[in-house]
Amino acid sequence: MSFVAAVGPATAQEPSEEPASRVWALDQITVTTTGLGTSRATHTGNISKISGDDVDFIAPIQPAEALNRLPGVGIQQGSGAEHLTAIRSPVLSGGAGAGSFLYLEDGVPMRAAGFANVNALMEAMEEISGGIEVVRGPGGARYGSNAEHGLINFLSRPPAPDGDAELSAWAGPHDLFKITGTASTTLRGEGVATHGFRGSFSTLHDGGFRASSGLDQQKARMRYDFETPETRLQATLTAVNVNQETAGFVEGPDAYKNPALYKTNPNPEAYRDAWAVRAAVRIERDLADDLMLVLTPYARKNEMNFLMHFLPGTPVEENSHWSGGLLSSLVADLDGGHRIIFGFDSEYTDGSLTEFQEGPTAGFPPNLSPQGLHYDYDVQALVLAPYIHSEWRLAPATVFTAGLRFEYTRYDYTNHAPVGTFGRYLRIPSRVDEFGDVTPKIGLLHVFNDNVTGYVNVARGTRAPQTTDLYRLQRLQVPDEAKSEELDSIEVGARGDWLGVSYETNLFYMKKRNYYFRDAGGFNVTDGKTNHAGIELELAAPLGHGFDIAGSATYARHTYAFDNVTATEVIRDGDDVDTAPRTIANVRLGYVFNEGLGRAELEWVHMGSYWMNAGNTAQYDGHDIFNLRLDYAVTETVTLFGKLTNILDRRYADRADYSDFGTGTERYFPGEDRALILGASLRF
Repeated sequence: MSFVAAVGPATAQEPSEEPASRVWALDQITVTTTGLGTSRATHTGNISKISGDDVDFIAPIQPAEALNRLPGVGIQQGSGAEHLTAIRSPVLSGGAGAGSFLYLEDGVPMRAAGFANVNALMEAMEEISGGIEVVRGPGGARYGSNAEHGLINFLSRPPAPDGDAELSAWAGPHDLFKITGTASTTLRGEGVATHGFRGSFSTLHDGGFRASSGLDQQKARMRYDFETPETRLQATLTAVNVNQETAGFVEGPDAYKNPALYKTNPNPEAYRDAWAVRAAVRIERDLADDLMLVLTPYARKNEMNFLMHFLPGTPVEENSHWSGGLLSSLVADLDGGHRIIFGFDSEYTDGSLTEFQEGPTAGFPPNLSPQGLHYDYDVQALVLAPYIHSEWRLAPATVFTAGLRFEYTRYDYTNHAPVGTFGRYLRIPSRVDEFGDVTPKIGLLHVFNDNVTGYVNVARGTRAPQTTDLYRLQRLQVPDEAKSEELDSIEVGARGDWLGVSYETNLFYMKKRNYYFRDAGGFNVTDGKTNHAGIELELAAPLGHGFDIAGSATYARHTYAFDNVTATEVIRDGDDVDTAPRTIANVRLGYVFNEGLGRAELEWVHMGSYWMNAGNTAQYDGHDIFNLRLDYAVTETVTLFGKLTNILDRRYADRADYSDFGTGTERYFPGEDRALILGASLRF
């Protein structure tokens, strides 16, 4: 067991006669699907939200610690800030992992669609938050490429009406230390205008429980709000920097359990350095009582440099892009409770990527990954997307929604490396590629009574290929093979309140075509097909005497729907997709004490077994982990905080995988030992 006592974050709770149960409610307001405030109870389709207060209480070291509380979400943490995401999907890697999920900040994508990052959450600023909203499955007409399997929207914290300030710090084992701070003020200008300002920052140092696995992160955000009776403006500027020493997989049967292996790092030379800056301004202008114009211009810049320790030869990749765009919509409220949103999104991106191997490849044939330049190219991208979203009140208790989006994507690729095959790498001549994708969606919601609301949604999600899908090719591949992925989805759900239990449950079925992934030989498959079906449940309830319970659970099957037989791997129609656990769950038992001044929470995290390889020959058994959290408001300004993770000190794997190269072997990212983190928060 590791132990370090220090100061750390928590949210002070005001005394109250009723327990502050921190569980979601059906009258919770959500904004993600339409960009406008919508009650969760009458939202057509699934949506889950983690409130800003919940984020404060969880005090996540990385976003996965909070997001994995939600149904259908399974984010596997790698080394440092690295991770892979699953939302109604297997845990996806490579271009599929980068391009199948959309990550937003206040409704604006954090990266350009064709230049996504498989570790995209490292660029989020969840620590000081107005909440996090998650939509599972296709994102609807309002969102385009990458909103295929789901989307995550990080909401910035608004300025407080009367101003506020908070400084928090916490520490734990392995030189873990994190400080966050935020302050805001609101000014009343001339007439009825108001001006709100908030500045926030976060800094993290984590020495890592494995050898040579340190992480440093710095994040900062400025937000400005302006409001008059006819105009509302919200401007944000966010900057994130990441520097980490990366620990690679430990290899061998059950290596994550081996005391001699699980804290070691086979790749002490590995690293990842990245930074991102983004700015956006959302302007709402009332043109009439029933007509509103919304314009959101934005700009962003990203750079990353990392050692690809997971590939033979361990080349270094450097990638960057800058981009700017405009999200625009016209919102018309019609008589009878109907609404139509006409939108047009546009974006231009200029990106580049180089991959260079400094030395010869050891342990593999030299021509597998030759020394020297692998790739060097630029891509200029243009995306134009008109869309329409409509809501029609067919009866007082029935709402029909329909939407349609057309998205045109153009990539102008310029190659700077010698054309042709270089070992296993293929550099193609400069070219232009264009894609046109249509994403329709229809939904129906009906309020049966005060306790039951049902809905059904039919939708298509698409994503144009990532630029790496198109231009970082392998030998034996042919240009033009990569097509836009398409995912057709149907879900049926219900939410409501039953005997004091707030619940939401849904059934879903999805079929995906043109699935693009890397097989066990390290080569890209461009025409895969998969099926996805499951049931999800989210619930929360007070238990009395200060106790409450909340949780989520998912049972799902993600299977291949085609055959792919190679010398190194056999995939058959009906096999489970690798890294696709059938069961995941998260349950929290809470207790509020001393008239609301304190809260304790016991959390159970369940990860079911899953196949580690696409051939379904190696399996990870899954795990069950228990965590304990506690915060207590000592005074109106000082709150103490603590959490004990992995209470039973179980050996488990954050990620279990199978080597793609050589004869193949089990490999793991081991989970951390039992750890105690303590701290305090000061409000003034």
